[in-house]
Amino acid sequence: MTQRFSLTTRLTLFYTLASATVLLGLGGVTSLAMNQHFEDLDRSLLEDKIHLVQEVASKATSRKDFEDRLNDVLHSHEGLIVAVQASGKILYETAPLKIPDRYASQIGRDLRTQSVSNWQDTGHQYRALGTLIASDFQRDEPLAVWVALDTKSHDHFQAHFQTTLVFYVTLATLFSGLLGWLAANRGLAPLRIMRTRAQAVTSNKFEERMPVEAVPVEMADLASTLNDMLDRLQEDFRRLSEFSSDLAHELRTPISNLLTETQVTLSTKRSNEDYQDVLASNSEELQRLARMVSDMLFLAKTEHGLALPSQETVEVEVEAQALFDFYEALATDKGIRLELDGNGAINGDRLMLRRALSNLLSNAIRHASPDSTVTIHIESTHDWTEVSITNPGNTISPDMQPRLFDRFFRVDKSRTHPESDGAGLGLAITRAIMDAHGGGITVSSEAGMTRFTLRFPKASGLTANTNVPV
Repeated sequence: MTQRFSLTTRLTLFYTLASATVLLGLGGVTSLAMNQHFEDLDRSLLEDKIHLVQEVASKATSRKDFEDRLNDVLHSHEGLIVAVQASGKILYETAPLKIPDRYASQIGRDLRTQSVSNWQDTGHQYRALGTLIASDFQRDEPLAVWVALDTKSHDHFQAHFQTTLVFYVTLATLFSGLLGWLAANRGLAPLRIMRTRAQAVTSNKFEERMPVEAVPVEMADLASTLNDMLDRLQEDFRRLSEFSSDLAHELRTPISNLLTETQVTLSTKRSNEDYQDVLASNSEELQRLARMVSDMLFLAKTEHGLALPSQETVEVEVEAQALFDFYEALATDKGIRLELDGNGAINGDRLMLRRALSNLLSNAIRHASPDSTVTIHIESTHDWTEVSITNPGNTISPDMQPRLFDRFFRVDKSRTHPESDGAGLGLAITRAIMDAHGGGITVSSEAGMTRFTLRFPKASGLTANTNVPV
């Protein structure tokens, strides 16, 4: 299994590796620069000594005079080796110097074109420079002059320097790693605060939020996004809690009615007609429960984005007139007139549209004043088709209007409508249908007139899904 490292560990390792790379690079550059500096100093010294030998050779009158003059000028130069050859024979030598053949064959007169030669012999490291010079005491053949330095002291110094450098780089890398850990640990402290806040969030404690102002700019967006997520979760949890409470309350009444009526009926022997009456009453309650469960399943689908079962061009006035025919008897019983004006078409699902209009029309008839008129007005614009259902009746207070589309919500909870099998879900279902069509629903109520307005887009790019029941 792959080892998982914390972000602090990763940042520490990265910072340590980066520091070690920089320090090693700096140490390598310093070592190369030092070696080049020693080589430049040695070359300058070697060239100076060759010029000195050349000057002595130009003034010497004999070999003996040449040797004496060289002894006078070189006796104080410790570690310097001078060798002078002629015809392959040694004329002068301050110390034995074995010159490799590959260097001896490259000797010339121009020092500027010659490179410093380096070789090792019998435990010594030599750095030498050779050239050909002319002399007065041996005019028939030039002298081969070699000047060499034993660089063992340089090597000892560089070895000591490299040892010190390795120790410093190691110590500095470890110290950099410690600083990196402290910086990463301190820099990630806001994340630990956010984790603590997140751990404190429970179903009973949704008020905790991430400290947006107290974290660095790089984490502020994350904290703000988490706060938005917590806000959505809190709102969804509140709605779910209310929904669960409302659902339990709505289911309790019909179930209690069914249970009580059944128990009372079974407590004594009754006639067949009595049993039939009880079964008919139970059937009504069961139908109401079935309708409620069906509506809840429909609304549950909207939580995950309801797609249209089918999509076609629907003439709204045709569907409205069909509903007028269906509700005509109910409206006549209450002395209510139904009126339709305007026309328009939408792209959507016919059955969903009819269900939305049916919910609003039935509510309008139920709450309309006796001997009044319920009106459906259809208006078509360039981009939208609006359908308004208006009825006279009691004015709905402005603070109640936003909650009309909540599940199980009733303006007057003490009022019941025996003629309706609804459970306070009609407007919630209507809003879900409008969301599926990419439209919206609004309500206004003033001066005894209540109006619900459906707004459909004329063109819809919604995806059909034949697996979603209505």
